[in-house]
Amino acid sequence: MTDRTTNLNHIRPVITSALIYDTMSDDERFQNATLRPVIKFQNELLISVFKNYIAKHKNVFYELSLPKQLDYIENAIHKDMKFRNSLKGMVIGQFTIEEYEIYIKNSSALNKRMMSLVKDRLIDHIQLIVPKVA
Repeated sequence: MTDRTTNLNHIRPVITSALIYDTMSDDERFQNATLRPVIKFQNELLISVFKNYIAKHKNVFYELSLPKQLDYIENAIHKDMKFRNSLKGMVIGQFTIEEYEIYIKNSSALNKRMMSLVKDRLIDHIQLIVPKVA
């Protein structure tokens, strides 16, 4: 198992702004040490999956104004449980065994943090979510 842990930690990006302090809550520490690097690592996949989600929902997203697109992203992540669970799986699948054991102790609160980070990442990269012009 150490090989998997070493390999996962090796491929994750280092986020210098995601600092860890002794005074942080366990959830905040997990967010900065695990969730942020994993979600950043999965960025291209998350964008691709969201583009597929848009296509499966008749490309309505592309016809919306920017504020409505932001609402669309939020609704997709928070209200479509099948999509939400798929996103969670993409993140959780990149956890080490040790991280997973921490995650399952407080999965509800950590899921909220995780989905908030994924939502923010999609919103921050909304310019990449454009239809390909032939």
